[in-house]
Amino acid sequence: MCMVIFAPLFAIFAFATCGGYSGGLRLSVDCANKSESDFNIDIAFAYPFRLHQVNFDAPTCEGKRREKLSLIGDFSSSAEFFVTIAVFAFLYSLAATVVYIFFQNKYRENNRGPLIDFIVTVVFSFLWLVSSSAWAKGLSDVKIATDPDEVLLLMSACKQQSNKCLPVRSPVMSSLNTSVVFGFLNFILWAGNIWFVFKETGWHSSGQRHPPDTMEKQPSGYNQGGYNQDSYGPDGGYNQPGSYGQVGEYGQSQSYGQSGPTSFANQI
Repeated sequence: MCMVIFAPLFAIFAFATCGGYSGGLRLSVDCANKSESDFNIDIAFAYPFRLHQVNFDAPTCEGKRREKLSLIGDFSSSAEFFVTIAVFAFLYSLAATVVYIFFQNKYRENNRGPLIDFIVTVVFSFLWLVSSSAWAKGLSDVKIATDPDEVLLLMSACKQQSNKCLPVRSPVMSSLNTSVVFGFLNFILWAGNIWFVFKETGWHSSGQRHPPDTMEKQPSGYNQGGYNQDSYGPDGGYNQPGSYGQVGEYGQSQSYGQSGPTSFANQI
């Protein structure tokens, strides 16, 4: 039930916080000639973080000439991979929820449903781990590439000591940090669900079958057919009538059977 509730929500938070991101930074270049200065250089970027396509203009502090620069790096592969896994995990978890609720009999028929669910859960657990790790590394590179101090080093005006270059505003990365956290939370959620899905498969039920214990409840020769019943019991053995008689030495009809002792006594 936790998987049904949290898996779609965690997947939504993962791709929404990453795929919906847009941010920016602001720089200031104070030239020796104040008329050439620019105190509001805005640089905006967004998902999928193809930073090499983000262009901006900066003053050169050499007359009115400005230079066109761009950020460094392309981190779209890790970001798009992360968002793609989140979207597909969201869609699968929704479909699985519908099957669990409305098609439970079809799900358990021929053990095919639990088996497919187990395989898909293992695959998504692995993909969540890989994509979250890749995006965590990509986010670290994005932070470096959009660091205002690093961007200022790209400007030729900032290489002259007579000019003053300062960062005005840094990009806010809190939502991107949240996306990484939700990525690893999704991995923990899906990996933890592997055991519960495995219990639904036939593999788990077949593993629980043990051969019967041959030492339990076996008939004992001494307790059933031995001395307790046949030898010295109340119904057999030496306790039965007709062995050596009950009255006398040559007594009545139980000393040597029923017919032999009687004829012997009559002869005497």
